[in-house]
Amino acid sequence: MTDYHKKKILIIGGTGTLGQRLVKELLSFSPAVIRVFSRDEYKQFEMQQEYQGYKNIRFLIGDVRDFQRVLRAMEDIDYVFHLAAMKHVPACEYNPFEAVQTNVIGTQNVIQAALESGVEKVLFTSTDKAIAPSNTYGASKLMAERLISATQHQKGSKKTIFASVRFGNVMGSRGSVIPLFKKQLLKGEPLTITDPNMLRYMMTPSQAISLILKANDMSKGGEVFVLKMPLIKLSDLVQVLTDFYKKVHYIENVDVKYIGLRPGEKRYEELITDDEALGALETDDMYIILPAYGFKDQNYLIPTSIIHEKPFPNESDVISKETLKFWLKREELLF
Repeated sequence: MTDYHKKKILIIGGTGTLGQRLVKELLSFSPAVIRVFSRDEYKQFEMQQEYQGYKNIRFLIGDVRDFQRVLRAMEDIDYVFHLAAMKHVPACEYNPFEAVQTNVIGTQNVIQAALESGVEKVLFTSTDKAIAPSNTYGASKLMAERLISATQHQKGSKKTIFASVRFGNVMGSRGSVIPLFKKQLLKGEPLTITDPNMLRYMMTPSQAISLILKANDMSKGGEVFVLKMPLIKLSDLVQVLTDFYKKVHYIENVDVKYIGLRPGEKRYEELITDDEALGALETDDMYIILPAYGFKDQNYLIPTSIIHEKPFPNESDVISKETLKFWLKREELLF
């Protein structure tokens, strides 16, 4: 496991759901400093109040689109975790070039700043929506993934190692479906459901942080690490939430409004493409997609094998409602 003790760490997008969880986890290693970089002034204020007893956290207001600001934030940094993104599908569809500026140009800014600053490792967080993208968000994240992987081959004598992790939906993240449903339930509003048969790869925040740290530890350059994520059916999620809120908050009736798929939205997501599966490696808990060129060292410290078959979302793989409820309780996402 990578030792972050006395290391200098930059978390870009550090006030988001995963960013805040990552800060908390990395503090346990006693790093020299964690720089939290984001454009969310209010969230930074909230985090400052929470961590006011810590002397090794710095809060930097800035936008990943601003190269000079990113470069300044990266001075003397050892590890960079790039979590910043425009991530909401409808917003990216309606404002596509804004998504490009943040997700694509912003990622290139991170790459260039890391190379100029001599950073040890950069880890970029991507999405399963980058697979055969049907929306602007997925397409912009796919482009960013390719920038990260290509840089590993094109960097010349620079030492920085670049890699990506590919997530599904993170339970409870800001703007996601769980906080939306909870808000609607408490206000007595109808639950707005796109498609009850929709299948989604979901992971808990704890699983996401574990993958981030494991991928950063394993990365040798240009890989995309994909967790073998649990599959959840939207109707099961709705049932678990409504049952809980009826019991705890004494809600009698819950109305449901079916709104259909939003622009650019898929009924089913995928983890990897057919072509990626041809050369991917597999471990007990993840797939490792190797870069298309320039990759020589495959000697990972944990056992790997060539992937047996491409994973497809299938209702037989959906986790039970009991397991879903247990995870939601454990992550304190029901209350």
